[in-house]
Amino acid sequence: FEQVVAIVLSAVIAVIVVTSLVQLIREVFMLLVLDAFNPLDHKMFQTVFGMIMTVLIAMEFKHSIVRVVMGQDSIVQVKTVVLIALIALSRKFVILDPETSPAKVAALSGAALALGIVYWLMRERDQRALDAERAAAAAQGDRHAP
Repeated sequence: FEQVVAIVLSAVIAVIVVTSLVQLIREVFMLLVLDAFNPLDHKMFQTVFGMIMTVLIAMEFKHSIVRVVMGQDSIVQVKTVVLIALIALSRKFVILDPETSPAKVAALSGAALALGIVYWLMRERDQRALDAERAAAAAQGDRHAP
């Protein structure tokens, strides 16, 4: 059941990624043709890079689902969800209005810091578990040596 749901979700997200990419290319092309593309213009920067970050978020989400389909993970991992949340917050910083209140910037920064710490802690936990597995496998191999 999980595999079927993951395959359907993967297909839906693939359609969303392709559609978003086509719209991004069309938007940038139109801006170039109209000679309106000025990357130093803050609004233009926000629009284009916001769209790029949106495509990246969708691709990361699809990648996490594909890992389930391929059998590398049995469910979408919490670490992946935290990573996607970090990317989404990064996108928010890119498209943030210059007139945004300092309190909102501080709140977003606190959320990014908290998610970064959680991601780092989870990565460290996974690395320690992998090191312990390798050490156990090496010890097992030494016991069977003649």
